[in-house]
Amino acid sequence: MKNIYLDNGATTFPKPEGVGQAMLHYLNHVGGNVGRGSYEACFDAGNIVFETREMLADLFDFSYPENVIFTRNVTESINLVLKGFLKPGDHVLVSSMEHNAVMRPLNRLAGEGITYSRIPCGREGWLQTENMERYLKPNSNAVIITHASNVSGSIMPLQEVSDFCRRHGLRLIIDAAQTAGVVPVSMQKLKADAVCFTGHKGLLGPQGIGGVVLTPEFSKVVKPFTEGGTGSLSDEEVHPDYMPDKFEAGTLNLPGIYGLHAALQYIEKTGVSRIHSMEMELTSEFIARVSHMSGVRIVGSMDTNCRTAVVSLVFQNRDQGRVCHQLQKGYGIMTRSGMHCAPSAHRTLGTFPEGTVRFSFGHYNTKEEIDDTIKALIEILSTPLS
Repeated sequence: MKNIYLDNGATTFPKPEGVGQAMLHYLNHVGGNVGRGSYEACFDAGNIVFETREMLADLFDFSYPENVIFTRNVTESINLVLKGFLKPGDHVLVSSMEHNAVMRPLNRLAGEGITYSRIPCGREGWLQTENMERYLKPNSNAVIITHASNVSGSIMPLQEVSDFCRRHGLRLIIDAAQTAGVVPVSMQKLKADAVCFTGHKGLLGPQGIGGVVLTPEFSKVVKPFTEGGTGSLSDEEVHPDYMPDKFEAGTLNLPGIYGLHAALQYIEKTGVSRIHSMEMELTSEFIARVSHMSGVRIVGSMDTNCRTAVVSLVFQNRDQGRVCHQLQKGYGIMTRSGMHCAPSAHRTLGTFPEGTVRFSFGHYNTKEEIDDTIKALIEILSTPLS
């Protein structure tokens, strides 16, 4: 039985061929740490790290590669920004489609005198920007928003959100977990203060490497999440306040950065627009064919011009987890069921608490795999309910 991987919203697979090779090269032939030695291996690692910062800065239309900070993942990046910036008495705005990577830190901070308001989104998962004004308070100082939902694939109207932030002097903090590498994210056009990303999804890199891009002005007001050795100013016991050292205490995940470097080279060569086009062609085919099935509801919009390659389905009168299991066990089709770490999004979409079965496509998937998946769904739906 051939396996079909349709869980790219969680992590993309397979990776470009050079990713694993780059990681192995570091482990077998480099080994040196950045800023902790004056030998060739350290310089080699330092060059790759800086080149990766430069490529990420280019990807996000940003002019300061030294302000590209490496973390373990987008969750750590969001924690770094929220807990380093917000203080008691602050109020922030979020959408009702946010992932727990945003909501759990905010709920922890709520116990420290920080408040938030949840701006409603419609049943297709898009922010109702006309309602933003009513949630604004005198102590509001930021909008924290996902670029695209990991449940419905809905792409948020970030330009409208940016305009709102500029009118009211609010910071704009973007969670680009689902879009970095597949949908353009321009810090310059959006005038964003921070863009948080992870390497293992659309950026096609390995797990365990992510980051955040901070504008020079915003980086000055965010406190570091951790402090310690940086390989710089080693004769002082006070942490450096310049970039990127301010936010990168301890040893970086160098194998992960080498892998991400290779993945970014692949993205540059292939093109973000081409990758997105390939994914959306598959998504359009899948949505069109599922839309004719009885007993299935497509969550979110049918319009593929304003969504990513994430498609959640609700199988009526069936357990969503069981359908997910049937797909894997009987057909080798790997999907994800449940809450997807985004209960607020599921409440907005009307899929709480049952959840959905999520199909998320990557540009390595094929039309033949779509055919096989549709055939599997038809067979499952034709099976009498027990």
